[in-house]
Amino acid sequence: MHRPGTTTAPAPGEDLDAVLAEVVRGTGASVGLAYVLPPEERVLRIAVVSGVVPGIAAPWARIALDDPIPVADAVRERRLVWLASQEEVARRYPRLGIVLPYDFMLAAAPFAHEARVWGGVVLLWPTWHPPALSAPEREAVDAGCRRAGALLHEAARRGAPLFTGDEPRVLTPPRAAEPDPGEARAALDCAQRIPVGCCALDMDGRITFINTAAAELVGAGSASLRGARPWEALLWMNDPVFEDHYRAAVVTRQATSFTALRPPDRWLSFHLYPDDRGISVQITPLTGVPGQGHAQPERLPSVGPGGAGALYHLMHLAAALTETAGVSDVVETVADQLVPAFGPRGLAIMAMEECRLRIIGYRGYSKEFMDSVDGSPLTAQTPTVHALTAGVPSFFGSFDELRSAYPGAVRYEQRDAWAFLPLIASGRPVGSLVLSYDRPRPFPPAERATLTSLAGLIAQALDRARLYDTTHQLAHTLQTALLPHSLPAVPGLDVAARYLPAGHGVEIGGDFYDLIRCDASTTAATIGDVQGHNIQAAALMGQVRTAVHAHATAGTPPSDVLARTNRLLCDLEPGLFTSCLHAQLDVAGHRARIATAGHPPPLVLHPDGSTEAVELPPGLLLGIDPDAVYSTVEIPFPPGTVVVLHTDGLVETAGTDIDEATAAVCDRLARARDRTADELADTLVRHATGVATRNDDIALLLIRHEAGRQPPR
Repeated sequence: MHRPGTTTAPAPGEDLDAVLAEVVRGTGASVGLAYVLPPEERVLRIAVVSGVVPGIAAPWARIALDDPIPVADAVRERRLVWLASQEEVARRYPRLGIVLPYDFMLAAAPFAHEARVWGGVVLLWPTWHPPALSAPEREAVDAGCRRAGALLHEAARRGAPLFTGDEPRVLTPPRAAEPDPGEARAALDCAQRIPVGCCALDMDGRITFINTAAAELVGAGSASLRGARPWEALLWMNDPVFEDHYRAAVVTRQATSFTALRPPDRWLSFHLYPDDRGISVQITPLTGVPGQGHAQPERLPSVGPGGAGALYHLMHLAAALTETAGVSDVVETVADQLVPAFGPRGLAIMAMEECRLRIIGYRGYSKEFMDSVDGSPLTAQTPTVHALTAGVPSFFGSFDELRSAYPGAVRYEQRDAWAFLPLIASGRPVGSLVLSYDRPRPFPPAERATLTSLAGLIAQALDRARLYDTTHQLAHTLQTALLPHSLPAVPGLDVAARYLPAGHGVEIGGDFYDLIRCDASTTAATIGDVQGHNIQAAALMGQVRTAVHAHATAGTPPSDVLARTNRLLCDLEPGLFTSCLHAQLDVAGHRARIATAGHPPPLVLHPDGSTEAVELPPGLLLGIDPDAVYSTVEIPFPPGTVVVLHTDGLVETAGTDIDEATAAVCDRLARARDRTADELADTLVRHATGVATRNDDIALLLIRHEAGRQPPR
């Protein structure tokens, strides 16, 4: 979305609220969500919402940049994401389709400023919108994103926090005009005289007005209904069908209707008419034989007080848990989804380790309190331990109930209800889940059953995640053993190396690097990439690195090093191919000799500050043809020169032209020219990781000719 040279500065005093409001007005969107991406984080957070209450947007309050969610894709890839129908939403983003199974159109776009993305916007329209954005709408989105990007960039420059508070700010739509008292009185009298039931809901689903006819039809007094949600105030409406239609009306801004049976035999028809301030509801009785001619509406499973919102949250959580990897992913996902669904004030997840319960994640507690209960022995008389050892959940609706069962129970702040749930996977206890609430809570049977089932899902995900973490640690250990533990100190050279796995599979890759002392004035540097991300690739990587190291130590020219290593790989017939670049650096002679076997060219920062990607004869990948011939190219290597050997993960990202990406890395290298090798390496890695999705590992070997170089000013 960001267009070079078209950055729009924010107006004096403008804030993100004003930018989102202007984008919503300029596009006619019914819903708008503004996300921020704080510096050094990879999690988007909702900062401002328009057109919905935070509860409906709660499943996406925090979105990891790797999540399969439209705004995450827009931010990572710096492009507009457009979804023209419910079918397209379900096909491309099934998790979104689960929680919002309604018909709407959606756009997501990034807040970009120069080389950085600071967040993004999500906009929704009813389906009467044309199948594509118009030119004025697209320009309104572009302009708003540019202003938001510049605004957030400036805030970060000043050190101002981009996200404050636990809840997003909610924009209130402007009212056309305030009625005078006489007009308001006349409108009220009019509504009371109409024999048809009518009521008004705010955007949170609470009744703000109900006329006498409607109160009589639903069988309750007006005073008891005002300020309450119908599906919570009326027992016979404690079915998710009503809330589901309310959510559909809010999200799609389209009229909807359904029928419901008020016991024992009175059928009522409900028609919902939404706008950006609330929903008008018309209620009429149906005539005829009860139940005949009026099909009972399809019903959603009952989930207790949480209603349809909780059901969709839990479905979203179940889908999200299938995509988690490590334990930290599971903890963050559970906290982000479970808290909005059932409203606990605090959450703690504990795992069993060496006959003790260890806290592996929490939300809504202080670190000091968590430290005080961490490591409880399995012999302790606590509800947390009992839930785990007995495999039975415990629910306490008040602190008096908890203290009666466990006199030594410790109360945190004013928490007044608790659920202690065992986490059992494949018949084995793996931990406990504790939820605490600010107010007394009855925990009806439906809610208890749902929470207990949910604990089973979390246990399975946690058990899988712990296995993943163990495998990840094993992979990391193997990778570390195969790469150099340290780089040799070479007089006249300042060197640094980095290795970052792509983050998929077991994170064992075939990228490698090495620095080899040949004689007093000559040093060899090599970097390569074995095809694949598995144990076989890592094992072959170790063989290639050993072969290159042995030939280079003997002072073999770069072209011969590659040719001999190639013949070895062809003899081994590993079934995998390897790219490799080998350089011989003559520090005293101020020259470098380089050969490549299908590897990305090195980047060079010259003493005058210019940069280039060195053009080399491509050479055939190692392990294909035993008779392949490789060429050596010589380049100047005077003091002050920086040579960057890298694998393709440094410059290749999805949807980005390789030449443009390489030029961007060269530009970043030139702008950081006075930094040390370590600082330069960190700068390039931060640039490469940024917010883009990486599909490959990054190996980086950076060498600066220091001899005679003046220290940076």
